[in-house]
Amino acid sequence: MLSKPLTVVQMLPGLESGGVERGTLEVGKYLVSQGCRSLVISAGGRMTSQLVREGSTHFRWRAGEKTPRCLASFFPLRRLLTEQKVDILHLRSRMPAWLGYMVWKSLPQAQRPGLVTTFHGFHSVNQYSAIMARGEKVIAVSRAIADHIKTRYGIPDERIELIYRGFDETQFNPETVAPQRIERLARQWMLDDDSPPVIMLPGRFTRLKGHKLFLESLARIKHIPWIALCIGDPNENPSLIANLKKKAASVNLFNQNHQLSRIRFPGHCDDMPAALMLADVVMSTSIKPEACSRIILEAQAMGKPVIASAHGGSPETISDHKTGRLFPPGNATELAEALKQPLSDPQLREQWGRNGREWVQKRFTISRLCRKTLAVYNELAKLRTPHS
Repeated sequence: MLSKPLTVVQMLPGLESGGVERGTLEVGKYLVSQGCRSLVISAGGRMTSQLVREGSTHFRWRAGEKTPRCLASFFPLRRLLTEQKVDILHLRSRMPAWLGYMVWKSLPQAQRPGLVTTFHGFHSVNQYSAIMARGEKVIAVSRAIADHIKTRYGIPDERIELIYRGFDETQFNPETVAPQRIERLARQWMLDDDSPPVIMLPGRFTRLKGHKLFLESLARIKHIPWIALCIGDPNENPSLIANLKKKAASVNLFNQNHQLSRIRFPGHCDDMPAALMLADVVMSTSIKPEACSRIILEAQAMGKPVIASAHGGSPETISDHKTGRLFPPGNATELAEALKQPLSDPQLREQWGRNGREWVQKRFTISRLCRKTLAVYNELAKLRTPHS
């Protein structure tokens, strides 16, 4: 262990929503719990108040803006790193990473903090994305990502740290979700004890999440009883939702009367642990490979089987035919076949759900992520010349 607590700066574009943002908050909270100083630089957003409430200090700078205005943060960041005696600079996104790296390189070598970057996804391979490979330690959030950056950027194994994303075991635990929370959502979404099995697709409304593919698969299993819930903020992409509703109506799966519709769009949900308790099967139908899907981990933590596209990090987070199913990406027919078995077999759903909970508890918790991240910080900090 180090003789003094670390001072860590994390940089990202904003704190509105998303996995990168949640990871920043989780690491910040853990650092504070370990007696370290957590400083975060972003343009702010709805998650800022939580970040500050949990003990981090926030600097509202436009460090992630893709315009020359981001350069206004160059000298303030340089002063911050030196005056606050920062031990670790953790860059989590490409535009802030370019700014952070330039500032880091401008410092005398003895004054540079340890430099960490995280590959959160399969970025397009070009010079702009290559900045994420410049860290003294490069964190990969899945084995698929680690292989990607080794192959595409030639990063040696000793610079790569595999640290999977995790689920918050204090929130995503079936035993801690009060029945009233579940009942409230059930009433809101017009579900009751007589409802057929619930298929849930949580995620942002973007083409890449595969909502259209999901609907195409459901049209192939209309003869099986089910209700599908597409959870997400309708304001993100109203035109996509309108097209999805039109497509569902064309195959007699959607009715403007919410109660009669087999496919429902309940909107944004602030209580995903309770929402997942209402699901019988959870979906991840991404068209583009995802590095390490949090919803897959969270659903399994709540004891729910997951069906997911077999690419990216999904094969690492789902044990096929044990905690859920993997299907060929983009194949609606295979997805429909994968759905048939758990929809028609409650005992199988229960078994897969139980297996899934055990699976993720051993491998994918937030506490594990935070411990491993702090270990990376400590390793780099030990190599630095002490601040005078």
